[in-house]
Amino acid sequence: MKLFILVSRLILGGLFFGHGAQKLFGWFGGYGPDGTGGFFESLGLRPGRQHAMTAGAAEAGGGALLAAGLATPAAAAASTRR
Repeated sequence: MKLFILVSRLILGGLFFGHGAQKLFGWFGGYGPDGTGGFFESLGLRPGRQHAMTAGAAEAGGGALLAAGLATPAAAAASTRR
């Protein structure tokens, strides 16, 4: 059971980190803060770039903490905020 929890944390944390890194840095085929900010503004979230940076930081930071097993409740809450 402990191995399953470890693998789950690593996979989910890595996925959330990657998704946040797409917003923050444009890694893994993402559009970066400007492209994501433009999309957010088309949804009515203004200023879009600021929302993109906040969402990316929450997802990447929460994912990294989740994968490391640190501050798990806070990391999970930050990763899934919408």
